[in-house]
Amino acid sequence: MTDLLGRLSAEGVAVWLDDISRDRLMTGQLEALVRDKSLVGVTSNPTIFAKALSQGSAYDDQTRDLAVRGVSLEEAARMVTTYDIRWACDVLRPVYDATGGVDGRVSLEVDPRIARDTEKTIAEARALWWLVDRPNLFIKIPATVEGLPAISQCLAEGLSVNVTLIFSLKRYGGVIDAFFEGLERARAAGRDLSTIASVASFFVSRVDTEVDKRLDKIGTDEAKALRGRAAIANARLAYELHEEKFGTDRWAALRQLGARPQRPLWASTGTKDPAYSDTFYVDELIAPGVVNTMPEPTLNAVADHAAVSGDTVRGRYEQASADLAALGEVGIDYDDVVRVLEEEGVDKFAASWNELLQTVRGELERSR
Repeated sequence: MTDLLGRLSAEGVAVWLDDISRDRLMTGQLEALVRDKSLVGVTSNPTIFAKALSQGSAYDDQTRDLAVRGVSLEEAARMVTTYDIRWACDVLRPVYDATGGVDGRVSLEVDPRIARDTEKTIAEARALWWLVDRPNLFIKIPATVEGLPAISQCLAEGLSVNVTLIFSLKRYGGVIDAFFEGLERARAAGRDLSTIASVASFFVSRVDTEVDKRLDKIGTDEAKALRGRAAIANARLAYELHEEKFGTDRWAALRQLGARPQRPLWASTGTKDPAYSDTFYVDELIAPGVVNTMPEPTLNAVADHAAVSGDTVRGRYEQASADLAALGEVGIDYDDVVRVLEEEGVDKFAASWNELLQTVRGELERSR
């Protein structure tokens, strides 16, 4: 049987799982994915944790102890989530060591309700970094305008950062600049740049969901012909921007000091429209030096029938630019699309965080 995930890895795509749960850790499922399916990283978000806590009894012992101790609701949520992340970091630690710290990473997000508050984001990131206390942790910080200085500050202090909720090319450029600034400040403070890592999570399928909805509303043949083109074009142009930014003298100076590049990470790669292949956002975004974090159904689909046929990003920038231009010609406002997606993304994660808190509250009350 062809090892499609292995082939994907050989093409330079790091295979990460967009999921975590206590049950997955207790049963050894995560270790099995690392062993059998080329898995080298894990991402989490509030939605994933809310779902994990609402299922089964894996969290009962811990929530019972937290209830006995009388900890606050938000502190209980931190204790529950950081426990899983610390455990996952330990499972992935051999990968981290074997890859010299490139992979074997596990991501934990700051409270998304503070995504518009720079100082609170920095303070929360520091607290989570201290709580987990593992070198292969990534702190996830949303790429809001207010998040950019928080990203620079955290990197300057030596925290490794997964920049999340990136939708626009302009904002991605700002994220890379924030990364450079953080490393420059870290170096000025005497830190070893080789110990600081970062990925930039560029969201994919949500772009098509929003754009396709607008194309369907326009309803012309020209509009319908552009369905399913926006997300891939946007991501490919993001990779082109990555190549440009990491080809500058500014980056060369940092690289000579031991810095590692910030890798593009394709997030939201589960297909939401059944009209598209369930491996669409993997097959069409193969390029060296990227991460693709997949929900488990997508991971299994890739293992079974992905079309891994070499680089599908570089050399396609002209077509990507033409696709975005064509969308503009039929009336799709790119700037408005990415603005809406960022606002919705922050709101959805905040809602999921509130759902997580309510789930924890229920578990605590049940344990008393």
